[in-house]
Amino acid sequence: MLRFSVPTIGVDSLVKMTDKIVLDARERREFDVSHLPNAQYCGYDNFDPSVLNGIPKHKNIVVYCSIGVRSEKIVEKIKALGYTQVSNLYGSLFEWVNTGHQVVDSTGNNTRKVHTYSRLWAIYLDGKKADKVW
Repeated sequence: MLRFSVPTIGVDSLVKMTDKIVLDARERREFDVSHLPNAQYCGYDNFDPSVLNGIPKHKNIVVYCSIGVRSEKIVEKIKALGYTQVSNLYGSLFEWVNTGHQVVDSTGNNTRKVHTYSRLWAIYLDGKKADKVW
């Protein structure tokens, strides 16, 4: 499903990266269920470039969604705005959870719930590591 039109970064590399902005390119209802700690919502259908206001063009920015398709398209848009260090998180939120990393809910508390976008995409999320919501 990915076109690999933009640079990707793996979960392990993201964990080790110290100076970064992480953007969630899913819809608000998905983000509110759970997201990566310290991630900022940027959306997909209603992506608003103003979320980038104040972020230097050379800053490390990592974008994710559920599996990486939507975030790949948002990375393309961000790069077109002149940002140079932008990557798509390979495997995105599902890979993050499948490899044992924690997500937080809209109040910042750890949660096992993960919005899977649809029942179809839920097959890519390990049900032993997360409670699937759609």
